[in-house]
Amino acid sequence: GVMFGSPETTTGGNALKFYSSVRLDIRRIGSVKDGEEIVGNETRVKVVKNKVAPPFREAQFDILYGHGIYRMGEIIELGVKLGLIDKSGAWYSCKGERIGQGKANAARFLAENSTLAASLEAEIRAKALTLPGGAVEVETEVPEEV
Repeated sequence: GVMFGSPETTTGGNALKFYSSVRLDIRRIGSVKDGEEIVGNETRVKVVKNKVAPPFREAQFDILYGHGIYRMGEIIELGVKLGLIDKSGAWYSCKGERIGQGKANAARFLAENSTLAASLEAEIRAKALTLPGGAVEVETEVPEEV
């Protein structure tokens, strides 16, 4: 057997391991339920190989069937993590206003109030995408050659 590392092998021959620029390991770690009905999967994505950026990063998010990545759920989780949304028990509140009991109700509230969701997303991006040391990464436009 394999003594270290993952015992999994990549199918399709040796070339795939070397030729690919980015390889992702996508795993289902749980299910997202709305009451008793399963409406999606909790997913962990690990970057196994990356030639274009730092490898071995990891992300966890929910994928809803028929919708894709659960953006409002992500806004709530990251808002709580960064201190923009307060969570006490099952209640979520933002800027002193209660937005829902339970993550599903809070996400539904954000989906209905798109201006609040957009402002929260902007604050999350501003906090999370700030580089250490106070420097902010700014995308610069490269002028096209005529």
